[in-house]
Amino acid sequence: MVRKLGSRIGMRGRVGVLAGATVLILVTALLIPAGAVLPGSPSKFESGNDPTVGLGNMTVNDVPAGNSDWITVADAGAPYVHLQDAAASNSDNSFTPGQKQDTTCPDVEGHKNPPKDDFTDVASYTETNATTEDVYLYGATIRYAANGNASENIELKQGTNGVCANAPQLFQRVAGDKLIAIDYLGGGSAPEFHVLTWVISGACNVGSHTAPCWGADVLELDPNEAEGGVNNVNLTAAQNPISDVALVAGKFAEFGVNLTDSEIIPPGECEGFAQAIWESRASGSSFVSSTKDITIEEVNINNCASVSVTKSNDDETSPAGAVFTLYEGSDTTGTEVGTCTVDAAGDCLPSFTDLDPGTYTIDETTVPAGFTKDGDLPETFTLVAGQNLSLHYDNQKLEGALRINKQSTKTGNPLVGVAGATFSVVGPSPATTSFNVIDNGTNDEDTTIGEVCVSGLDLGSYTINEVTPPAGYGDSAATDIGVVVADNTDCGLNPPASTGVATFTNPPLSDIQVRFDDQGSGETSITSMTCDNTTGTSSTADTADWDDTLTVRGIEAPTTVVCTIVIDP
Repeated sequence: MVRKLGSRIGMRGRVGVLAGATVLILVTALLIPAGAVLPGSPSKFESGNDPTVGLGNMTVNDVPAGNSDWITVADAGAPYVHLQDAAASNSDNSFTPGQKQDTTCPDVEGHKNPPKDDFTDVASYTETNATTEDVYLYGATIRYAANGNASENIELKQGTNGVCANAPQLFQRVAGDKLIAIDYLGGGSAPEFHVLTWVISGACNVGSHTAPCWGADVLELDPNEAEGGVNNVNLTAAQNPISDVALVAGKFAEFGVNLTDSEIIPPGECEGFAQAIWESRASGSSFVSSTKDITIEEVNINNCASVSVTKSNDDETSPAGAVFTLYEGSDTTGTEVGTCTVDAAGDCLPSFTDLDPGTYTIDETTVPAGFTKDGDLPETFTLVAGQNLSLHYDNQKLEGALRINKQSTKTGNPLVGVAGATFSVVGPSPATTSFNVIDNGTNDEDTTIGEVCVSGLDLGSYTINEVTPPAGYGDSAATDIGVVVADNTDCGLNPPASTGVATFTNPPLSDIQVRFDDQGSGETSITSMTCDNTTGTSSTADTADWDDTLTVRGIEAPTTVVCTIVIDP
């Protein structure tokens, strides 16, 4: 899905400007007393006043238990982002002084900033409440010099129009980008939060400007939506996991904002930001002017959900080529969101990203030949804000059976009580193999006399030949018999149909022997002894107690054999 532009603005706590005004005049200042934890914070992150240790700090108090703070999440593996910023340097990234901030791409230059407006470090931490789907942003800045009444902006950019040509480190400002302006008043004890939105039409916050610009509609946040504070006590290096140095009072500021309740990220919609620009301001200056130091952070702040799919085949072959389709709603009749295709490693690409929270159904719409899709498909599930759902499916191999019948040319009946016949089978799987008819004329999977049945074969066409006929029988006249192994056939309850059966008919063999003996007189002998049957093989040899013997072997029945013996007395 395409990330939507243009977030909604709440209907409460707005401040406007009159046409022609040049600077926003705050007529209803809403002071937010520093609290402890924003309602609904999953980690109970203390982004404001910690009652037992004073205003903004990085440690956790014990009342109530279970809260977290910068030092806690650092101990948990530093899931927050920490950026160091050049300080007291002429090459410090800054917006070029004197330019209008109502420009899609402001100029950036190396610039030395006043110590109290010079960032040395920036930190950010985000989380999502799985139940309410609210998205929380926590931020911290450390300055080169103390500034108790500090002011700063956090500009959140969607980045959907790419980077600026004049400042490629910045994304272009687009409709719906947000500017959170914070003034830490009263020495940091009474912060004010205002939210501006980038517009491409309509009135501007600076009345003399024209769109695109930061819009005239300004949202003020209440204490349930935002809180913050500046440290009013010194912090030791041990209490500072962000930069690991001691800080005097007034150098560290922190805040927390419920981006969902404040409608910066509207509930139930996929909205997000790819870049945050941290901007210091001179105390009390206009939201969109007099910016000093900036720090650029690449972020992934959103309430969008995503789905990734992997797949395997139950026979461990490559599942490449399978296609999955995602639909909105509880069945496959909903609007198609998109498709992904499985590669040789089993990953379905591309993953489904930038999804609104809600109900979806997934199905495998292209199934590789020879397989059936997972029995769980189609599957319906519900995504919550920020959820990254991983799905895995196993395709079941389609298998069938083939049967080889053995018959006699004499009776047409199944061969009974014979052994030793072997067959070659060429097809999809196995590529080449042989099957044997065991003593009772069957294999282990079937008890029918006179056949061999094999299950668990890949579907498709097979060619069967008899390699060795059974003992007492001649070669079958049939060769290269083709069969088709069909799905869901086996050697039990669902045997192969006629197209899956090969029948080999073998002639029974007979031997005859003609013998001559002169009875001991020595006066008679065999002039000739022949048999006219051409299907057998004959040999003449003396046999004990007989003068001459003619043996004819391998005579195929039914047939008539005529033997002629000429005795010359």
